Amino acid sequence: MRLQKFMAKSGLGSRRACEEIIKQGRVEVNGKIINKMGMSVNPEKDRIKVDGELIQISTEKIYILMNKPTGVITTVNDPFNRPTVIDMLKSVKERVFPVGRLDKDTEGLLILTNDGSLTYKITHPKYEIQKTYVAHLSGRVNKDKLMILQNGVKLEDGITAPANIKVLLVKNDYTILQIKIHEGRNRQIRRMCKAIGHPLLYLKRTRIGNIDLQDLNVGEWRYMTKQEINYLKNL
Repeated sequence: MRLQKFMAKSGLGSRRACEEIIKQGRVEVNGKIINKMGMSVNPEKDRIKVDGELIQISTEKIYILMNKPTGVITTVNDPFNRPTVIDMLKSVKERVFPVGRLDKDTEGLLILTNDGSLTYKITHPKYEIQKTYVAHLSGRVNKDKLMILQNGVKLEDGITAPANIKVLLVKNDYTILQIKIHEGRNRQIRRMCKAIGHPLLYLKRTRIGNIDLQDLNVGEWRYMTKQEINYLKNL
């Protein structure tokens, strides 16, 4: 079995995403770092590690919904020993991986799973799955700036796709917006807000598609329901 296929089956993500992980030199096979494509592995004999952690194909698919707190890193391992979302799942025996990322200073809805196919569907731009955020911006955001956010903001990696913007509250020193986007660029909303001159004070993801946090408190997690899982698979 090709290495990237094995990694995808273990729940790390799509084959393309796994290829990027290999290129980054984060994969070891029997103690040797692999950073090129083309290697085949035997899941019965070879020891494959990603970021120093042994991975294997799980027969049982696990789906977890978490309300991530700020200060926690969305990764499996952190070289600086900062707390990660995996550290919050001590009672979960199966190895799962975060679907996409929420940066350290962002809280809210995060899905973790070992289902590589579902990870691919949620994170790949072609599916255009909408993510909803509540954002507190510094200052009073005027109509012109709101239109820029809605129609597309020019960033260093290109103009953002149109966003759905709803004003929730306006004060003299801050504005609260609901922002819906389907792109998944690195720190995208933070960069969008900074680009219009209103840096973020607070950011929380509240929905992925129609999946929401309901009564899940910050720092808590639960297993997803069959209805939620089927909804995401059928998107």
